[in-house]
Amino acid sequence: MGIDPGLARVGYGAVLQNGSSLRALTYGCVETDSKLQFTQRLLKIHDAIQAQIDFCEPEFLSVERLFFGRNTTTAEYVFQARGVIMLLAAKNNLPVIEPKPNQIKLALCGVGAAEKIQVQKMVQRFLALDEIPRPDDTADALAAAITGLSLFR
Repeated sequence: MGIDPGLARVGYGAVLQNGSSLRALTYGCVETDSKLQFTQRLLKIHDAIQAQIDFCEPEFLSVERLFFGRNTTTAEYVFQARGVIMLLAAKNNLPVIEPKPNQIKLALCGVGAAEKIQVQKMVQRFLALDEIPRPDDTADALAAAITGLSLFR
């Protein structure tokens, strides 16, 4: 199961592997309202991702590492949301893989500097989806899941 962590949106996606065949089990995005108290937003993320873990019963979580430039306020909130994801991994006895964005790009596109749209198109192709998963956070989570499969074994 892949996770693209955030506070406003958390992408998630579970991928099943059967030999060299990949199939999306489920994917989506948890969105939190900025009008909610910060702690209530974290609770919503917790409950929604726990429900997905219960549904998918993944072998691991692949949580994309975060990179922030200068906006430390945004980073602080996102890292706290990421902490909720890590807590869920611990509570569910799931190993965590933390690929960097360039590792995900390399795994899916063969180039660590691939454009976001290239990654999204490769997710669509690998999973034989009719269209690119939206919003972007969902495609990013599926990309993290696919990368996690290659790193987990």
